[in-house]
Amino acid sequence: MRKLGLIGGMSWVSTRTYFEQINRLVQRRTTTRTTAPLLIESLDFASLHALKDDADWDAATQHLVGSAKRMEQAGAEGLVICANSMHKDFAAISDAVDIPILHAGDCIGAKVAEAGKTNVALIGRRNVMTESFFRQRIVAHGVDLMSPDMGNVDLIDRIIYEELMAGKASRDAERLFKTIITQKQQRGATAIILACTELELVVDINANVLPIFDSASIHCEAAVDWIFGENHRGD
Repeated sequence: MRKLGLIGGMSWVSTRTYFEQINRLVQRRTTTRTTAPLLIESLDFASLHALKDDADWDAATQHLVGSAKRMEQAGAEGLVICANSMHKDFAAISDAVDIPILHAGDCIGAKVAEAGKTNVALIGRRNVMTESFFRQRIVAHGVDLMSPDMGNVDLIDRIIYEELMAGKASRDAERLFKTIITQKQQRGATAIILACTELELVVDINANVLPIFDSASIHCEAAVDWIFGENHRGD
């Protein structure tokens, strides 16, 4: 197995999900006593959360570049960024190291395209829903993404940031996202991409009105493929 580095801490909830899912998938392929060869750096999200302008994002990028370099120096043979919103400056981070980084958007796009889904709705943090850096990687695989509903972008982003990223899952949030997904279906969506790891806290991916593509699960599956030398997305 190849050693994978996880750049985490954005949030700890997301990092926990990646660690658990990758290990469970590795065990399915090997034995119940096998653990995945992982290096994890948990960045302090308090220094990264209030990203408002280009200067803030430049500083955040440098945090991730530094982490990627430290992971490489520590022996990681590949990397995963455990936060979709922090893929915004993926190119700069990737260019800073000589090891591959598996882009979540590419993994998601390939999976959704393989399923033959069109007119797909994406739900996540504000920048993931509205900016091109993540959406384009998915669309490049031939997936048609619906335009975001700007009427609920701020509400979704606030709940993710203020509640889910702190590990809080309320019934109100569960009901809200169930309503949002139902509305997406009524507007013609054939599937939903949960492009925020923490959304699994309030969205049942197996019991919804539409097929759910969970970004963390898909990213982790691709990471395990990579660990075993298969499907080298990001190489």
